[in-house]
Amino acid sequence: MEVLVGRQPIFNTHEEVVAYELLYRRNESNQFEQVDSDNATIQVLKNSVFTIGMNELTNGLPGFVNFTENLLMTNNIIDLIDPSTFVIEILEDVPITDQLIMRIVELRNRGFTIALDDFVLRQNIEYYNTLFANVDIIKVDFLSTPKSGRAIIEERVKNFFPHIQLLAEKVENRTQFEEAKAANYSLFQGYFFEQPQIIKSVDIPMNMLQYFEVMSLLKEENSNVQEIAEKIEQNISITYKLLQLINNISRKKSKVRSVKQAIVMLGLIELRKFLYLLAVDEGLADEPSDVYIELMRTSIFRAKICELLARKKNKQNYSEYYLVGMFSLIDTILQRPIQLIVQQLPFSEVVIETICGRETEMTIYLQLSIALTKMDLEKANQLAKELGISTADLGYIYRMALEYTKSSI
Repeated sequence: MEVLVGRQPIFNTHEEVVAYELLYRRNESNQFEQVDSDNATIQVLKNSVFTIGMNELTNGLPGFVNFTENLLMTNNIIDLIDPSTFVIEILEDVPITDQLIMRIVELRNRGFTIALDDFVLRQNIEYYNTLFANVDIIKVDFLSTPKSGRAIIEERVKNFFPHIQLLAEKVENRTQFEEAKAANYSLFQGYFFEQPQIIKSVDIPMNMLQYFEVMSLLKEENSNVQEIAEKIEQNISITYKLLQLINNISRKKSKVRSVKQAIVMLGLIELRKFLYLLAVDEGLADEPSDVYIELMRTSIFRAKICELLARKKNKQNYSEYYLVGMFSLIDTILQRPIQLIVQQLPFSEVVIETICGRETEMTIYLQLSIALTKMDLEKANQLAKELGISTADLGYIYRMALEYTKSSI
């Protein structure tokens, strides 16, 4: 399934790109469609973090994302994004209340940068003092806000809130750009610089039955992390997106050696939020094609073969061998270069090297799993002999992996 995100660069006074605004797009018309605002933001975050990946989407620069009042005031979504990666844009229709300001203070204390979108002073200026003291960026629409309206905001910021960066939106020509610079704007966005680009990628279809089985395990009073991990491991879509999330929010960029480790790092509460986010709109997705189903079946089969072989050879890191097999076809599934994909996954160096096709100690395990997938028994027996795996053991491993794959897909 193809997914899209609109991306428009934000420039500084030197006309250098310093951030991007991320925009909801349902098709390639590059126009915003009428859609529930909550859902639009959730889709942007899902596609940015779990499918395309922020490294590829913004080249490591911050991404501005619109937040409705509902999403702003709850933690379900905000807890799953990295403050150093996203700028929270508060939409212009969000009511300014004491509760909102308290929430902004809390989010800034957590490291988030807060921007006011399409800001216009509509009430007594004094009402905004506390708000201005606690935001970082104010976006002003140069196309629709009259010069007199802009001047009130500009003077207020200049005289009383110099910490605020002013961002000029919808700048359409050089004259407006120079005018904004003269009025102390430091950030700029609009068609004068570049219209939004459509960034495309391919999503991995999610087996909803497995999804509900995972959710059922999470609802148990004493949830068993091992059981949850084993169920998630059967679903390449959830596994891939979970690892993307860990890579995005982990400050230390820890290497993940198993799905169980990823769950422990995230925590069960955050795992529930993550799964909730994945399910939004999933029911509207197209049924996966036969090609996708076969690719996922092959990936799971390879994964289990690699794991069982590693267990047989007493490898302590057998879970990493599982990941090697599972992600050996990820470039084909996502239709993207493997070098880009592995940049967004928190794997150890040896796993990355193996997946990228370079020779490692894991390579022979992956090659054997591929030979069994193709039923190339001559090559499979040759590789098994090199590993010291008997024909009887290889047959048993093959049958176990086959049963596991049938129960997974």
